[in-house]
Formats: sequence, structure tokens, C-alpha cells
Amino acid sequence: MNNRVAVSLQLSYQAVTVVQCHQEHKKMMSFLQSILPALELYLVGLKVLLYQLFSSAFALPASNHDTEGLAAVKRICEERSDALVEFEHLDLASLRSVRHFVTRFKHKGIPLHVLVNNAAVMLVPERTTEEGFEQHFGINYLGHFLLTTLLLDILKQSGQLDSCSRIVTISSSAHYIGHTGFKVSQIRPHYSPHAAYAHSKLALVLFTYRLQQELTAGGFPVTANAVDPGMVDTALYRHLCSPAQLAKSLVARLLFWTPAQGASTAIFAAAATELEGVGGCYLHNGRRARSSTASYNEAIQAHLWTQSCGMVGPLLEPCQAD
Repeated sequence: MNNRVAVSLQLSYQAVTVVQCHQEHKKMMSFLQSILPALELYLVGLKVLLYQLFSSAFALPASNHDTEGLAAVKRICEERSDALVEFEHLDLASLRSVRHFVTRFKHKGIPLHVLVNNAAVMLVPERTTEEGFEQHFGINYLGHFLLTTLLLDILKQSGQLDSCSRIVTISSSAHYIGHTGFKVSQIRPHYSPHAAYAHSKLALVLFTYRLQQELTAGGFPVTANAVDPGMVDTALYRHLCSPAQLAKSLVARLLFWTPAQGASTAIFAAAATELEGVGGCYLHNGRRARSSTASYNEAIQAHLWTQSCGMVGPLLEPCQAD
């Protein structure tokens, strides 16, 4: 990724952060390493967008909560004194909000080279999104599906054959136990937050593989990979029952990764030169790994793609990767 404009877009349920800068590959990696402490913010829901241009940085934090967005701005400025920062709004629990965010982003007229989909809720009580989708499925998967597909045109225009744009989607090892019945994205009679979370994370892997097939078939300079960050000590676990919370607090420091450590594989997927032009992978601990058997089923991938297009409806026209 030497001598290129690189953009990393990362989104959360309540926040999106955009950071833009211009450096050669080694300088970019150094910059990414320097902001690892600030990445604690986006691994609990806040995301960062890195855009490299003319040795200056531009940041666009977006959140439903002004305090979180402003905190992200402050942290970025502390880590990068020459950063230029604005505030933006995005709510992945609302497909309408996703559409509006994409419209505003496109009006800026800037390229997009790395899109990192990292929003997540986990084990939340039985709830629905603005459009009536089960919240894990709607926020963790469907919001990212719409966002990614709406931004594909910019990603394609920004990439080059020897310097592809990259889509990095954060999944989880929970996807291994996810069910493949994607007809039921709304609330079901017997609701299990554990099953709903696993279901949403499997959907992300299926989507990543299908998307890469579409991009490869079209000859577009864009790659898509899924990342398992491992067990990371973040606020995602706040909905555990009290006994589980106690057990988690006792073992987290010994067995869980810190947010900065959990970010390492996502950064690897976004910036590593050895992944140039490589897509359709499941990455864990900085290397390729095998995802669940079901995730490689092309019929299930195609079915989910078609169902997702129907779910987002008129918000996505056309609903295709090419």
C-alpha cells in the first residue's frame, strides 16, 4: 500500500470515526501503532476511518452520543497533533440513518480505500431496530450489509489493480455455532440472545465470502475479508447475567485480550502488504484460519444475499455488487 491514498472506515451502532492521512506504507503502519490506545474507544463500539492525504489527517467521528464523538476527537488530536476533525452522525440500528450517512460521505468527494465494519451489540435483551429487525441481526449484520453495498462504487473507484481497496468485516468465533435459517431475522417466539449473536456473526462471514465472489467476477480492485478479533475485554459483555459478569471479571485480565490487542488483526487485514489483492479469507491472530463449514456453502451465501437485498428494500438500488 505504498504511495497510495488509504482510507479506513469503521462504524459502530452508535458511532463512526473517520481519520484520514497520507503516508507511505511504513509510516502508515507506524501511525496505526501509535493510535492503538485510542482504539479502545472503537472496539467497544466506536470506529475509526483513516484517510491518507498530503501528510495531514482528517477525522470524522460520528455518534448518537455527542460525548463519545467528542471524546474520540480529543483522543485523535492528542495522538496526532496535525489531525483535522469534524463530527458526523450514524446509527446502524436505522437503515435510514445508514443511507443518510452514505449520502453525506459521498458529497465530500473523497476516496475510500479501507472500510472496516466493526459495529456490534452482544447478548442484548429482546429488542428490534427501527425497521423491526432483531437487534443483533439488524445492527451487527444488516446495517453493515447496506452500508458496504452503498459504498462499493467509491471503493471500486478508489482501488487499483496493484493497490486494491479493502473491506474488513469483524466477525467472531461465535459464528461457528450460528444457525443458517435466515428467513427469521425478526424476533422469534423463543428468543435466545446467544443464538441471535452467533446468527449475526455467521451472516457477516457468509456475506464476506459472497461479496468477494461478486467482486472477483466483476474484476474490481476491491478485496473483502472477515476477522475474528478473539476474546477482547470490552463493554460488549455488559449484558451477561450477574454470575457470568463476576466470572468474566475474574478471568478477563488473564485470558482476554486488551482492546488494543484485539485490534491487531483488523489492522493487519487493513494494511498488511502480504494481503494485497487477497480476499475471501477468515483471519484470526494475524493469520488465515478456517471458518465454519456452513460459511463456505455457496447456496446459503446466495440465499442470504438475496434475502438481505429484500430486507433493505428501496434503500438499495440496485442491490448488486457490480
